[in-house]
Amino acid sequence: MFILRKKVLMLTVVLVSFALISGCTNFKKKYNSLNVEHQNLKGLYDNCKATLEGSASEKEALAGRLAESQQTIEEMKRQMEGGKSAADATGFDGYDVDVNAKEGTITVTLPEMILFDSGKAALKTSAKGNLDQIVGVIKDKYSGRLIDVVGHTDADPIKKSSWKDNWELSSQRALSVLRQLNTTGVPDNRLRAIGCGSSRPVSANSGSGKAKNRRVEIVVHMK
Repeated sequence: MFILRKKVLMLTVVLVSFALISGCTNFKKKYNSLNVEHQNLKGLYDNCKATLEGSASEKEALAGRLAESQQTIEEMKRQMEGGKSAADATGFDGYDVDVNAKEGTITVTLPEMILFDSGKAALKTSAKGNLDQIVGVIKDKYSGRLIDVVGHTDADPIKKSSWKDNWELSSQRALSVLRQLNTTGVPDNRLRAIGCGSSRPVSANSGSGKAKNRRVEIVVHMK
């Protein structure tokens, strides 16, 4: 019975992990991997019934997980057949979008080069057009939702600009984006600015990875 519980736990962790990384656009790879795990779970369930191993509650829980994984696979298949990426599905098409079902968030990531000149926190004129598009989606589909604007930098120390440190730079950049969102129609009480400095990198602090770390995230809270 212990072995059964351990197998169920491991398979559940894998299945849930695949279900939550819905921000990726490689649906086919994700679908194939999830389908393999679903077949493993189905085999475990069939074996459980045949050998009478495990309690009735364990079998019921396993059946529930099997049904959930089937539902996830079917939804993913519908998205593949419809050719929809996470960006398309959320309305933020054309942008780097991540959907986290567990946290209940939709995150739109904008790289530094779209928004700011190096070491600056004032928005480029061209950036306002991008932000206006995002505001349009927020007002149309996510009105009333809490929006976090999160600034991030690379890990290089501040040397040439007037900022005290990366915390200050990331905070001021987040505020610049927040003010633009507010000016174009997102209410004050639905906006928060957060500066993370270099504390949440998404890549190594070298080469092209460094540029990926310099970004602003617009996070829509769905819960």
